[in-house]
Amino acid sequence: MFCFYNESEEEQVADGVSRRVLAHGGKMMSVEVTFQKGAIGPLHRHPHEQLTYVRSGRFRFTIGDETHEVSAGDTLYKRPDILHGCVCLDAGGVNRHFHPTAGRFPAISA
Repeated sequence: MFCFYNESEEEQVADGVSRRVLAHGGKMMSVEVTFQKGAIGPLHRHPHEQLTYVRSGRFRFTIGDETHEVSAGDTLYKRPDILHGCVCLDAGGVNRHFHPTAGRFPAISA
């Protein structure tokens, strides 16, 4: 299956945060999320594992009880049901890859 970028739609999901579902199927989903400086991906949790790849910019991510600054090229792993979120320190974007549970797409965040 091919998923073409110019056929996907960007949607505004919060102040300074937009996302674009790049591809999804029965067991995988890939989402591009773009942040303006100062935008927040609020703390939240969900029942699926998630990988987040930082494409550009700089972020302060909290995963569980750890907080670290990350930038382009860094990758983060989030186990199911762990509290996580971020603050964008320098405008940029991340790609999120996960297995949505029962076909549900998770809410905004990183």
